[in-house]
Amino acid sequence: MARILVVDDEIGIRELLSEILYDEGHSVELAENAAQARDYRLRQRPDLVLLDIWMPDIDGVSLLKEWSSQGLLNMPVIMMSGHATVDTAVEATRIGAVDFLEKPITLQKLLKTVAAGLARPVIPAAMRMRTERPVMPPDPVFTQPPALGAPGSPPVGAPPAAAPTGDDSHLGSISLNQPLREARDEFERIYFEYHLLHENHSMTRVSERTGLERTHLYRKLKQLGIDTSRKKSSNG
Repeated sequence: MARILVVDDEIGIRELLSEILYDEGHSVELAENAAQARDYRLRQRPDLVLLDIWMPDIDGVSLLKEWSSQGLLNMPVIMMSGHATVDTAVEATRIGAVDFLEKPITLQKLLKTVAAGLARPVIPAAMRMRTERPVMPPDPVFTQPPALGAPGSPPVGAPPAAAPTGDDSHLGSISLNQPLREARDEFERIYFEYHLLHENHSMTRVSERTGLERTHLYRKLKQLGIDTSRKKSSNG
């Protein structure tokens, strides 16, 4: 679970992103302007920041520059905007932003970008300039397939390797031929029903076992369509 700071002057955007990220298990902090974001960053370091570019007091790029000059840009920052130019996105990346989200932000794009940002190490802009090297083309000596009869190559006349057989489109009862979100919902439904059964429907023990707070747990069960009324009566 990551601690994510969402900075946007539009309350609808803040609430939407907060709800999505919370459902993914993240802890979310909200700031409606650069001043609030600045105060939060001085108090603690978030694991990731979603930063709107156009805000009424100080724009996101200026705040990014401020954090960079103060040595506070040691967390991944993803910029957001509905009408930013390519030049603005390039400038933000040069300063230290790890990615850019164009509004309106789709659910799939948000989750993919956040996951990539959290997995990516943060390198200050000055250090990036010193360490970046041109990408060299692969050496043909090491990319050519081994000649027939060479060590490590299949024997001459050997039949080709057999292709794997069998149906690999299911993981247990979960079909892999469906969108990721539906497959994940099926897995989570099986996961929570398993723990509810083995913990005798004790929400306290299920909360401890799954690592979710009770409020988040009830919300997740409702989202997955798992009836909690029986669980509540069994739990007392």
